[in-house]
Amino acid sequence: MGVYVTDVTPRWSDMDAFGHVNHANTVTLLEEARVALLFVEGGRRGEVGMADGAVVARLTVDYLKPLVVDGGALRVEIAVNELRAASFTLVYVLRSGRSADDPVAATAETVMVPYDLAVGRPRRLTDTERDFLAGWRAKVPVPRPQAVNSHG
Repeated sequence: MGVYVTDVTPRWSDMDAFGHVNHANTVTLLEEARVALLFVEGGRRGEVGMADGAVVARLTVDYLKPLVVDGGALRVEIAVNELRAASFTLVYVLRSGRSADDPVAATAETVMVPYDLAVGRPRRLTDTERDFLAGWRAKVPVPRPQAVNSHG
């Protein structure tokens, strides 16, 4: 399977006073893409465990260019970067349009932990979950923002 690709559409209300999608709303767009992978795609394949509980343990976002709301969808590419007994890491590439050739606007990474809601604590991945996630393992080239030289 490799990289999971989905589209997300920013809302006009996602724009801030500077005319671009702000951080909190960017994170929400990434969440929408993650839900599509873990719950929608996972549900199609008969994987229901993640729907019982998974939490974000860590989130990092690097911005490469502003996202502007123009009514169009944005492409999100997601891959599993690391798979452990009780956590997994997703990497994201968020593009400024729907094409694989559109510029990268942001990259992100989330460390996810399966969570047992009934007992209120983390749990291990099931074999079925591990198999599902292993199918999305891929090396995704993740562009990083350039350091800003304050000395001109």
